[in-house]
Amino acid sequence: MPGDHQPFDIPQALTERLDIRFALGAAGLGVWELDPLTNLLNWDDRCRNMFGLAHDNPLTFEQVIHYVHPDDVDAVNQAVKWAMNPNSGGSYDCTFRTLGADDGVLRWVRFIGQSYFNDAGEVYRFAGVAQDVTKDIQRKHRAEPADRFRMLIEETPVATCLYVGRQLTIEVANKAMIAVWGKGPSVIGKPLAEALPELRGDEMIPLLDELLTNGMTYEAKAGRTDLVVNGVLGTYYFDYSFRPLRDTDGAIYAIMETAVDVTQEVNAHQQLQDSEARFRSIVEQAPMAIGVLRGRNLVIEVGNKRIFDLWGKDYTILGLPILEALPELKEQKFIPLLEGVYKTGQPYVGTSVPAQLVRQGQWETLYFDFVYTPFRDAAGDITGVMVLAIDVTAQVLTQQAMEEASNNLRGAIELAQLGTWEMDLTTGLIEYSGRLREWHGLTAHEVITRERAYRFVRPADGERVRASMAQAIKAGGNGFYDVEYCIEAHGDSQERILHAQGKAYFNEQGEAYKITGTVQDVTQQRQVQLALEQQVQQRTEALAAANEKLLATNEELAGANAEHTAIIDELARSNQLVTRSNRNLEQFAYIASHDLQEPLRKVQQFGDLLLTQYAAELGSGTDYLVRMKSAASRMSTLIKDLLSFSRISTNQEGYELISLEEVLASVLSDLEVAIHEVGAVVEVQPLPTLFGSRSQIGQLFQNLLGNALKFRRPATAPVIKIRAELVAINQLPPSVRPMQEAPFYQRIDVADNGIGFDEKYVDRIFQVFQRLHGKSEYAGTGIGLAICEKVAINHGGAITATSQPGQGATFSVYLPI
Repeated sequence: MPGDHQPFDIPQALTERLDIRFALGAAGLGVWELDPLTNLLNWDDRCRNMFGLAHDNPLTFEQVIHYVHPDDVDAVNQAVKWAMNPNSGGSYDCTFRTLGADDGVLRWVRFIGQSYFNDAGEVYRFAGVAQDVTKDIQRKHRAEPADRFRMLIEETPVATCLYVGRQLTIEVANKAMIAVWGKGPSVIGKPLAEALPELRGDEMIPLLDELLTNGMTYEAKAGRTDLVVNGVLGTYYFDYSFRPLRDTDGAIYAIMETAVDVTQEVNAHQQLQDSEARFRSIVEQAPMAIGVLRGRNLVIEVGNKRIFDLWGKDYTILGLPILEALPELKEQKFIPLLEGVYKTGQPYVGTSVPAQLVRQGQWETLYFDFVYTPFRDAAGDITGVMVLAIDVTAQVLTQQAMEEASNNLRGAIELAQLGTWEMDLTTGLIEYSGRLREWHGLTAHEVITRERAYRFVRPADGERVRASMAQAIKAGGNGFYDVEYCIEAHGDSQERILHAQGKAYFNEQGEAYKITGTVQDVTQQRQVQLALEQQVQQRTEALAAANEKLLATNEELAGANAEHTAIIDELARSNQLVTRSNRNLEQFAYIASHDLQEPLRKVQQFGDLLLTQYAAELGSGTDYLVRMKSAASRMSTLIKDLLSFSRISTNQEGYELISLEEVLASVLSDLEVAIHEVGAVVEVQPLPTLFGSRSQIGQLFQNLLGNALKFRRPATAPVIKIRAELVAINQLPPSVRPMQEAPFYQRIDVADNGIGFDEKYVDRIFQVFQRLHGKSEYAGTGIGLAICEKVAINHGGAITATSQPGQGATFSVYLPI
């Protein structure tokens, strides 16, 4: 019964249980048992030796069957399967060959046994005896051993042959092997080196000789062999094995070779590799950027240097999905396009498409012409997408610049009210712009010839126009066309005076092939010129009359010279008085700087001492000391401001070319703490370079910025904007009267968002000591803006301001250039 089954673990237990050890030994029998539950085969040493096993390892039935001759495997399996069928009665008797697992000896063995079944028809024991019957089989077939072995080999579908002895004589070879050699059946009975002379020098013959000595089995995959097949030397590839065969005494007497021709597969694989290599080489040498993205994840499999340069990456991204290698493409349209090509198999062509890429750590906008095409395998299935791209950024930017220039040119032409024209000298046809067609009385689609172009040209001018054109297109000339002519009135059009200019273009033979140019309506200018000429004539006549009066007046002037001389002497004395006044003012400045400041410093110092040492004794008197110190401080500030005003009034320092941006940067540096304290924002637009005093301009910016910081609105961060603009003299406001007349002025605006003021006080704020607010509201002496006005006047300019209460103020300084 299955529940009573106890497997045998060692051969000793088996033979003891059979109790016929001596009888088995005398008969040369081995004992075995196959466990139906574990499929393990237990046997004694005799059975193990029958399979040529050197070690007694536990083996399953599936492992043992590998050591059975291939031609006998099916018979063994069928016999075992039948013995385990209840209908067979359990009898087992099978004779088959073993290959000699470790010693390579071919043996004939006979296994006899019996299966035992329980009531359910299940096998619970399968055991028996085995005997080596090699000699019996050999004796039985001694008369025809070669024929039988030859028959076995010839029946094998795999190319098989037998090499016997050290000469490696081809004793047996089936049709498949003879076909491989391509020599015909005549090779049988010949040594291998003689039958296949092309193998001399090949490593195959020394290998076979070595196997005859060491008895090892040798296998190779896709081994190369050069053979002369049907008279043609060729290279072939085989999966082959060499298995030594032993006689009954264990001596190696032959080597059996089996071979499978895999030349076609190897060549196909080699062709694939060569094709891939050629493809990679083509990709690398291609004049455009090429890459191959494989699979649904679009993994970067192949790419040349050009495409990695375009992407701003290197070869380390090979093997990465495109989105992992270029994450910046996630929100762009390229990934959906690639996926669409992969799914549909329809190529996509893009022209001048912008792409945002990160290259060398910086975002760049590039433009590409590209093609996405499906990549297919040999079966035609889509396996990826091929990318071909050309960087056309330079061309696109150039085209954009050209379009912008063209638009600007068209705008300039429209603004200047010019007409344009082009003449094809090979056909004689002329193309006019719409404005020029209108001036010449031509319709929008009318074909223009030279004769048609001269239709309304005043006859007196026609010959001169033709001569000028002939001169411009003459070989060896400078090619310039410049002529003025009159168009007579026609239809609703008036008479016009036109100024035409053009440039001829010449081919390699020096022949002009086209001429292009512009036309300007100068009717008004010529009319003005004519009027001016008439005025000149009139004034010339008037001047002649005035000259006569002048002669009479000269006598009167001679008498007035004495009076002029007296006036000059008086001016000289006045200059002396001004010089003396300036010296007195400088002396006052010195006194204010030294003599007046010193007593004030002592008043402040003594006040500090009294507050520090006698505050308790003074009691309420400390308030008077504080007020005294405050008054002394204001006095000191007033003296300093007066000193600054005096210096600017009398300063005659040399002027130089200065950068207003550099001067302003220095002032902002000085005011950095004050700006930070109030959280001010200072916005500075580009400022010009002009001729002036660096220190005075610095004082100007210092005062204007200081006022903007001081007169700020509560709870509002100051925003100060500084900008410059070039204005013509005729664009100056009526209230601005610069000290020096110039064609153009630089207007420097300092605008704030502070408390502002009523513009009716605009003249008052630039006067000395004038204040619009009390001292308790805003500190100051009322001299700062007067200094600003003095600086503007010293530079030949002027200053003004615009403002509204609560809306901020803009101070505009006009300086001549």
